[in-house]
Amino acid sequence: MKLFHFFPAMACIVACAPQDVPIPSRSAQFESFPKRLFDTFETSCSGPGESFKKTGNEVFECSEFLPPKATAFLILNYDGHPQELPQSVMRLTSTKTNAGYRVDAHVFFHVPQKTGAAVEVPVESKVLNQAISELYQTMGGSPN
Repeated sequence: MKLFHFFPAMACIVACAPQDVPIPSRSAQFESFPKRLFDTFETSCSGPGESFKKTGNEVFECSEFLPPKATAFLILNYDGHPQELPQSVMRLTSTKTNAGYRVDAHVFFHVPQKTGAAVEVPVESKVLNQAISELYQTMGGSPN
């Protein structure tokens, strides 16, 4: 899933309705299990080079291969293995709480190594955090 391809479609929904701008956050609280959020996330992860993985009702992950320059950069800078290409990953995790469900987003580059475990390079972005917050709000959550 192109990380930002998922959000423009949601931005149209947000732009069409007057709303308060939520605080930039990668976490949100939902009163009930946010099935629509996860269904939309899965549907948006269906393009070329993308793969969706679901682990029970708790972890939803979309991975995609990167453009050549980004791939080369990650392999060279993080001692990656050129036979197993890095991918961008967005993982949504839901956790049952007393108030409903908490959803957390984790965005990173997964860089397989020549030896040992893969490295997860976090993706930090205020713009991305704001887009995730707006998505949560659109889907009925309260970013926190």
